[in-house]
Amino acid sequence: MRRVLAAVIAASALLGLGACSDDGGKVDASEDVIVLDVRTPSEFAAGHLEGAQLVDFNAGEVASAIPELDPEAEYLVYCRSGNRSSQATALMEQAGFTNITNLGSLEEASEATGIEIVR
Repeated sequence: MRRVLAAVIAASALLGLGACSDDGGKVDASEDVIVLDVRTPSEFAAGHLEGAQLVDFNAGEVASAIPELDPEAEYLVYCRSGNRSSQATALMEQAGFTNITNLGSLEEASEATGIEIVR
């Protein structure tokens, strides 16, 4: 799991998609960063990162939300395993978004950002 997270952070840094700070490889989750949870409403209700916005990938909400999102903003995206967040970030990249980090799972996202999981 740590190797996957390390690979995501390394790839993001190389591609300029993520903002890593000097505190042990944590992902910058400042107030300006938008955190997207692309899981289902029931998954979100069971636990999510504090301050995350629910955009249900399975219900097609990511694709429909893209025109409403700011392409200049910084986004951190997570799901249950990293599959949906990977698909969501790919859709966003195709739409011209450039400042996106796929954090993988909820637990990996919490570890990478230091944001607590709200249950």
